[in-house]
Amino acid sequence: MDKETFTIIRKVHELFKKKGLKLSVAESCTGGLISHYITLLPGAGAFFEAGVVTYSAESKKKILGLQAKTIAAHGVISKETAKEMAERMCLLTKTGCAVSTTGNLGPDVLEGKDIGLIYIAVSLGGETFVRELRLNGKREEIKERAAVSALKFLVGVMES
Repeated sequence: MDKETFTIIRKVHELFKKKGLKLSVAESCTGGLISHYITLLPGAGAFFEAGVVTYSAESKKKILGLQAKTIAAHGVISKETAKEMAERMCLLTKTGCAVSTTGNLGPDVLEGKDIGLIYIAVSLGGETFVRELRLNGKREEIKERAAVSALKFLVGVMES
């Protein structure tokens, strides 16, 4: 792991412990990597409630309770889906904060959406913030950069 990733993980730990908030994660394209990063450092149990990987559209509906109309209207890879994933995760886990990811890691265009198109959402205190990323590289590189970007976005929202 590079120093930047370690630093951002440590910052997440510090912020959540300091603020006394609980965190949950709903991942799709990052496949559990955000949850993995959070739990790399000891002490995550003080604030990390749950992480779920809902990779298919069906699991997003069945596990997270996403509305079928959201996916039908906007697709799985959309800001609307990312937003709803984060909001539903907060409700399901009764946490004050949730982060979600959805996107296309490749190798093919999905839903007419380019490889490297990623949406990250952070739901905090009843407000949800969404960021769109366009990442280049191989599948694994995009996945890692998406996970680290999600943690950076989470820190940014927490600090604002």
